[in-house]
Amino acid sequence: MSQALKSYFFLAIAGCLPLAQPLMAAGIKGNLVGVQWLEKNLNSADVVILDASSAQNYAANHIPGAVNVDLFTYGLPDTALSDMEKRIQSWGVSPGKTIVMYDQGGSMMATRIQFSLLYYGYPAENLLILDGGLTKWRQAGLPVTKEATAAKAGSFKIKKVDDDVKANLPEVVAASGDPANNALVEALGTDWHFGQTAPFDRGGHIPNGILLSADDFYNPDKTFKSAEEIGKMVAYLGIKPEQQIYTYCGGGVAASVPFFALKFVLHYPNVKLFQGSELEWLSDERGLPYWTYDAPSLMRQTNWMQFWAGQMPRMIGLAHVSIVDVRPPDEFSQGHLPLALNIPADVFRDNLGKLEKLAKILGPAGVSACDEAVVISGAGLTKESALVFLALEKLGQKKVSVFMDSMDKWVQLGHQVTKAPTVVSAEKAEGAAACPCQLDQPHPTSMQARLTIPATTYPTNFRKDVIIADAKSTEGVYPKVFIASGKDVPAKAPDGKVVHVPYTELLNADGTPKAAKDIWTILTKAGVPRYAELVCYSDEPGEAAVNYFILKLMGYPDIKVLVI
Repeated sequence: MSQALKSYFFLAIAGCLPLAQPLMAAGIKGNLVGVQWLEKNLNSADVVILDASSAQNYAANHIPGAVNVDLFTYGLPDTALSDMEKRIQSWGVSPGKTIVMYDQGGSMMATRIQFSLLYYGYPAENLLILDGGLTKWRQAGLPVTKEATAAKAGSFKIKKVDDDVKANLPEVVAASGDPANNALVEALGTDWHFGQTAPFDRGGHIPNGILLSADDFYNPDKTFKSAEEIGKMVAYLGIKPEQQIYTYCGGGVAASVPFFALKFVLHYPNVKLFQGSELEWLSDERGLPYWTYDAPSLMRQTNWMQFWAGQMPRMIGLAHVSIVDVRPPDEFSQGHLPLALNIPADVFRDNLGKLEKLAKILGPAGVSACDEAVVISGAGLTKESALVFLALEKLGQKKVSVFMDSMDKWVQLGHQVTKAPTVVSAEKAEGAAACPCQLDQPHPTSMQARLTIPATTYPTNFRKDVIIADAKSTEGVYPKVFIASGKDVPAKAPDGKVVHVPYTELLNADGTPKAAKDIWTILTKAGVPRYAELVCYSDEPGEAAVNYFILKLMGYPDIKVLVI
C-alpha cells in the first residue's frame, strides 16, 4: 500500500475524511445529480432519498430505499413549524445528510419538495435533484422495487425559515407594477396564461407575468436543459439576473421548476417563489387585475380616452397624450376627438424609409415623442393604424397604442366631437429645443400651454430592427420564422421557414383583436413557434404591421417587419 493511500485510509478511519468522499464529488453538477452517482451511493448512510411522486406511483415502482413524500398527501398549506419539523424528521432528514429528491422526471414535485426543505432552513448545498427522475433511472436499467421504505426518524430542527426565497402577496403586487426591476415568471401553460383554461373565477394571468412554462425547462428525456439553453430562453424573454425574480403558477407547485432552474442552474441571485400564486391573487378582496393579453395597454378604449386624453387632465398637468388621427383630411374634418392631430396614414407610408423626414413632420404637427401616442383610425386596428403604430415604434416614441373604438361608439357614449381643426402653437414647449423627456425637463407649466398643442422638435433616436429592409440584416437569439401576413403568400418569399397567418384571421369584425386564447390557437395551428425571431411581411406593409401589433399584444419579445 502506497504512503498516500495509507494516509487516506487512516484519516477515513479517524472520521476526518469519509470513504465515500470521492464518489460524492463525481456526478454532481450544482444541485443536480446523475443516476450513476445515485447508483454508487444508494446504500450510503449519508444519503436520504425522497420519492416525491404520488403514493400510487410510489407503490407501483420506486428506487430502492426511497421514502415517499407525497406533497398532496401531507398538504400544500403552511402548517405550524413544530408540525412541519416532525414531518421532515419522519422523512429521515438529519443535519449533514445529503437529500436526493426525485419524481417521475420532467415534473414539478421533486423541485417543490426541494423548495420546502430550503425554506425551512436545510442547507441548499445538501439538497439535490435526481436529473431525469425515475424515468432516467429506469432507462439506465437500474433496479426498482415495490417494497416501501420506512424511514428512521431524523433529527433535523427548524431554527429559522428562509424568507429570502419565499414571496408574499404585497411584494408581488408591487412588483407587478414595476416590470423594469422585477420579473414575474409564470410556470403554467399557454392555456392558463391566455385564458383558455379558467380553473378559478377568471382565466388569465397576473399583470406583467412572463410565460415560461415548467415544461420548457426539460429535455425530451426529462432531464433539465443545460444552463446555456435555459439562459438563452430567459434572455429571449427579457428576464435579467439583476432583476428581482418571482416565480408563480396556480397554487405554488409548478413555480418550483423555474425557481430551481433560475436559482440553482443559472445561479441568479434574487429569486423568490410566490407560494400563494394565482389562487391567492384572485382570492384577494380588492379584486386585483388579471390579464389575458400580455400587453393590454396597447389597446385604448373610450373610457380611457375621454379622461386621459381630455382637456381637463391637460389643464391640470396630468395628461401627456398625443392623439394621432390617421384618417384622410376630409374624414377628419367631418368630426374628430378634441385636440386630435390629423396626420394621415399616407404620410407615414410615404416616409417609411425616410425617418428623418418623418420626424421633421411630426414635431411641428404637435406630436411629442415623450407622450403616449394614441393612433386613431376610426375603425379600431386597421392596416392604416397598425402601420402608423409600427412607424412610431421605429421612430422611438415613448409609448404607442391604438384606439379600438369607432367614432360612432365614441358619440353613442355621449362624448364630444368637433369639426374645428386642432391648432398647434408655432412655439415649442416651454424651455424646449426638444421634447421635455429628452432633456429631462418637465412638461409646460403655464395654463395657456396646457390648453394648446405646442410644436416640438421630434428626436431622431430611432429603434433598431423594428423595420428591416434586408432579411439577413438581423440575428435573434432563436432562428427566424417569417410570417406571411396578407390574404396570399407573396410570390417572392425570403429564405427560411415561412408560415401563413392572414391578419384578418386575428381580428373581429369591429376591428378589435380576437380573444387572446383564440389568437394563440390560430398562431399555434399556423406553426408560429413560441421561441423564434418573428419577421412579418406582406406585399402591403400595413398587413404585416397588424400582425406585428398583435404579436406584441401577445407578448412575443422579438418581432420585426420586413418591408419588401
